[in-house]
Amino acid sequence: MKMKFLACWALAVLAFASLTGCVGTPDGHSKAGVPFTKDTITSRYEKPAPQLVAVARVVLNRNGKLLHDDSVNSSLQARINQRDVWVKVTDLDGKVTQVDVQARGSATGDVDLAAEISKQIGMELVAQSR
Repeated sequence: MKMKFLACWALAVLAFASLTGCVGTPDGHSKAGVPFTKDTITSRYEKPAPQLVAVARVVLNRNGKLLHDDSVNSSLQARINQRDVWVKVTDLDGKVTQVDVQARGSATGDVDLAAEISKQIGMELVAQSR
């Protein structure tokens, strides 16, 4: 009986360990978590990258606390609703700029929060264009 219990316990620990790991963040670092959950929303705009970085900064400050602002890599990190949120702005070809928004909880991704922040960035961009 004890042997079966130990075998089941060892299999459960092994299964749990195989599901956890490290997840890459847009700023080039890694964070512990479950790597198989969707946590990133990608959007593209025909605006310059510095304008999108400024807009993302405003949105992140409005929703939470801006923790890290890397102007060299055009990446931002914030804490919103006890979740870590990263925004990476990439100039693709001089005309089109890509914005990646990643949101993660303690272990899993939060695609709903990432989508909300991405939507707010787009809305703020439109509001500033008026």
